[in-house]
Amino acid sequence: MNPLTMVKQTQRINAKELDLGISDDASWHAKYKDSAYVYVGELPYDLTDGDLLAVFAQYGEVVDVNLVRDKGPGKSKGFAFVAYEDQRSTNLAVDNLNGAKVLGRIIKVEHCGKYLKREEEDEETRQKKREARGVCRAFQRKESTRGDSCKFSHNENRGANTGWGHEDRRSSR
Repeated sequence: MNPLTMVKQTQRINAKELDLGISDDASWHAKYKDSAYVYVGELPYDLTDGDLLAVFAQYGEVVDVNLVRDKGPGKSKGFAFVAYEDQRSTNLAVDNLNGAKVLGRIIKVEHCGKYLKREEEDEETRQKKREARGVCRAFQRKESTRGDSCKFSHNENRGANTGWGHEDRRSSR
């Protein structure tokens, strides 16, 4: 369905609830009462965390902004997760910012049912996890293009000791 059509449907539902005097407990927002996060999509790629904070702080105190970025170049992927101190602020943000125009793009703001923030890992922990997964086969064939975003180890010495080394190493045995 067209994102703009979804925005208009949500606005119609909100207007109907308001006209009927439906309580907060009976509102469609009540389904998300245990989550203080909202999903924000269709963002302009040059928007920063600070820009998001400025926009979303209009509807409550923002405690976390997670602008999802590419691991390699660090560019924004065009979506984010924003957490409020008070869950009721998520209702205001969804009702008022869904369909809003930000830097020429119509953004999508929706409730998040179950969002778990991934904690930042230090380089040592990340390297240990890679080592536990094993050596990258593409790296051994000298075809790896993932760089730091690869889940496997790029340790040359480890590759040589596992028996899965490069073709040249195998033929010399």
